[in-house]
Amino acid sequence: LPSPLLLARIFTSTLFSIDYLEEMSASMSMSMSSSRRSSFVRSSSSSSRRRGLSRSERSWISRSSTSSTTGSSTGEPGTLEEPKARPRPGEKKGFVEEMRIVAMKLHTREQAPKEGQAEMPKERPKFAPTRDGYLAFLSESKEVYDTMETIMANADADSAFARFQGTGLERGDVLARDIDAMMSKYDLAEYEPSEDGPGRTYAKLLRELAEKDPPAFICHYYNVYFAHTAGGRMIGKMVSDKCLEGETLAFYQYPAADGGEQTDEEEKERMKELLGDVKATIDDVATGWTRDEKDHCLEETSKSFEYSGKLLKCIMTTSS
Repeated sequence: LPSPLLLARIFTSTLFSIDYLEEMSASMSMSMSSSRRSSFVRSSSSSSRRRGLSRSERSWISRSSTSSTTGSSTGEPGTLEEPKARPRPGEKKGFVEEMRIVAMKLHTREQAPKEGQAEMPKERPKFAPTRDGYLAFLSESKEVYDTMETIMANADADSAFARFQGTGLERGDVLARDIDAMMSKYDLAEYEPSEDGPGRTYAKLLRELAEKDPPAFICHYYNVYFAHTAGGRMIGKMVSDKCLEGETLAFYQYPAADGGEQTDEEEKERMKELLGDVKATIDDVATGWTRDEKDHCLEETSKSFEYSGKLLKCIMTTSS
């Protein structure tokens, strides 16, 4: 994983340059799509069952568009020889490493000296969070976390999504406590997310992807949860120092498995353990995907940044 400091800089940049990310989302998607065919390929239902996929997921994998086979003839009637594909960056280390590398390319050289490819935004507004804005951010974020966690909780037992139940990364319940505590302590009015706001708009997309496009959904899942444990926590501290008298919200805490006291270092180890378990699960689930499905997942990275950036922009809003 990238260092917490690097991810903090990444997400701070996201907060300040969402317009750039929206443009990057469209251009990256077009670039990746033009470089290769991104249709899904057919696989047998028996193979899908062995991988532990539900009926809907097997249906998704079986969905394919007609595409021509490339390669040179072997000389036998009706056969073509497929050229050997070059390994993707990070592929030998597992699919999560591929996801990380693609994400790094969306950042600047300043943020990621070895991997960043994006241009630095010319202007950065002053970071001036407000309590009203922070409450809006937490409330809009809760829409996203609740949606993801409900999808996982309601997954069929033989679904790949069921493997992401009870990971310890869940944030919906702690967000509810933080929101109530903030309204009480600072006498803030309840914030009600609108249907066209960033939280519910993102939640709608996630429900659609979970049903029709699981690889794309997993891309969002990875980027939301993994980034929150590092850069998200750093941004939380910055906002807390300015608006909440230095209080650390439960949203940014990962208690010990037994609920007991733990030091900062022990909490870091706890997070590392939780993330390692989820990383291993994603890698394992992805072994049942075709190369086209993996590439399709990677294509979704810029969109996940775009939607997360819109949530972060709420921190800067003020009450009307």
